[in-house]
Amino acid sequence: MKRLLAATLAMALVGTIAFAQESATEKSPRKKKAAPSIASQLNELKDAIQTQQQQIQQLSQQIQSRDQQIQTLQQRLDQNQAAATQAQAKADAAATQTADQAQYVSSLRSDVTDLKSNATNVAMTLQETQKNVREQFESPMALHYKGITITPGGFLAAESVYRNRGLGADINTPFNSLNFPGAGQNAVSEFFYSGRQSRISLLGEGKAGDIKMTGYYEADFLSAGVTSNNNQSNSYTLRQRQVWGQVSNPEWSFTGGQMWSLVTETRKGIDNRQEALPMTIDAQYTVGFSWARQAGVRLVRNFNNKLWLAASIENPQTTFSARGNAANFSLGGPGNGSGTYNNGISTCSTSLVGTSPVTTCTPLATYSFNATPDFILKAAFEPGIGHYEIFAIGSRFRDRVYPCVETNPNPICNGNTSVALGAYNSSTNAGGFGANARVTVAKHFDFGLHALTGRGIGRYGTGGLPDSTVNPDGTLAPLRNYQGLATLEVHMPRFDFYLNGGEEYVKRRYLVDPLSTSGAVVGYGAPTNSTSGCYKETPPSAGNGFSFGSLSGCSADTQSLIEGTMGFWIKVHSGPHGRLQFGPQYSYVSRNAWTGTFAKSPTVLFSSPHGIDNMFLTSFRYYLP
Repeated sequence: MKRLLAATLAMALVGTIAFAQESATEKSPRKKKAAPSIASQLNELKDAIQTQQQQIQQLSQQIQSRDQQIQTLQQRLDQNQAAATQAQAKADAAATQTADQAQYVSSLRSDVTDLKSNATNVAMTLQETQKNVREQFESPMALHYKGITITPGGFLAAESVYRNRGLGADINTPFNSLNFPGAGQNAVSEFFYSGRQSRISLLGEGKAGDIKMTGYYEADFLSAGVTSNNNQSNSYTLRQRQVWGQVSNPEWSFTGGQMWSLVTETRKGIDNRQEALPMTIDAQYTVGFSWARQAGVRLVRNFNNKLWLAASIENPQTTFSARGNAANFSLGGPGNGSGTYNNGISTCSTSLVGTSPVTTCTPLATYSFNATPDFILKAAFEPGIGHYEIFAIGSRFRDRVYPCVETNPNPICNGNTSVALGAYNSSTNAGGFGANARVTVAKHFDFGLHALTGRGIGRYGTGGLPDSTVNPDGTLAPLRNYQGLATLEVHMPRFDFYLNGGEEYVKRRYLVDPLSTSGAVVGYGAPTNSTSGCYKETPPSAGNGFSFGSLSGCSADTQSLIEGTMGFWIKVHSGPHGRLQFGPQYSYVSRNAWTGTFAKSPTVLFSSPHGIDNMFLTSFRYYLP
């Protein structure tokens, strides 16, 4: 570029000089003047050269200035190229970053959407939590005290019962006291309203690591104090149903106190408060149901919620019935009020023993003096379909025998009678085996079967049949017994239906007393027992208006109790404020006696009296939430 500019300037200079000479040559002829002198020409040429030099110098300066500008421009161009390169690199980086940012923005938008959704959920959860907290404060489901959760429970009941045969009983039916045909009560019906089955409960739960501690209390008003009646205040006493404490972990549990016996069927495992109780209104449940509520201790081992093994030691008792026996034994006595047993009596009679008057009173409650507790073992299985149980009961009965009460050739008696010479204690073992099965079909239908059989197990049946009778020598003789129950239950959200059919049976057992001068037959259900008076009504024994005549000459012993019952429950409302439900129940009950002697002359006739009752019950209940 510099060379090109220099060449251009030189050419311009030569052209200028030539143009000047040509102009001088052309002007000379026109002026026709004298040619200038050489000196003046040289001066002019010198002046022109000087002028040209000045111009050349100016041009050089301009060239230098332009060179500087060009150099500056070149530097700027280099800088611009470098900046352009950097800008291109930045542009490429920005493009890459833009793509990344676009992906990031997309991800960010997704995150924002998720955050909005989470925020909405959190807000809803917070509102629900606030609502729950407010509800917990305003209407808590449980109370929290020093790390313990306390849950109140129970229900308030308004119930009625109608029986077409009078029994003088509240909402719980004494099945083994159904009237025989000759009873005056058999000719009248009875109706009662009752609120006594109303129940209160309190559950306390606390945790220490994987150890759970539980306490439970439950009570109702189905007991009678000495002054309780239906006249005005209906002041019935509070009855203890369950009071127990438990410590457990996922595999073991240990429970002690008054609770449902291990004999009682459960719906899940062998857990307390999981008992499969009949759905009846009748507080005595239904014939064939095996149960007890009594004090004891229980140990349960859980194997992966599929198999449970349990053992319990429970309070024993011997229920007893006999006819024709001598007073040569004793297995217990009436209650001792100082020991907080029931020491009430019903009637007293006085008779002469020799020349001395002896007064005998009938206690309202009797207590056997037991040698050992009852031992119960149970295994429960849940293979996936249904719940199954097998169990065994072991009992030991004991009484004190007085062999010299009757005329006895035993030398120890030395010819004496009605003396305590040679008295001794006699014990005998009893027990039985049972099984339960319960299967749920289509989530709504529950089918259940129960069976228990053995010797001396009558008191575990709801009918209260006797455990034992006595042999002529005064030793106890456990009675053979079986109990069976079949159930069908239908469970819907607002409707429950139940159908039960059960039976309890006790076998007769009797022997002739070889020491009796009259040939007395001793035992239970003997065919020589008189049944003729079971069909003949007698007038009242007292004129107070509240006494029917007793059945004279009716010595019939119960052979079996049979009941069929059905009912349903309608759940009117169920929610956080509690549950309202009502329902009816119908029961048909039959009490069948062992065959006895109806007439002895001129021919021996036999009869087996039986009592029948139809019962209608209703219940309206409010359950605490």
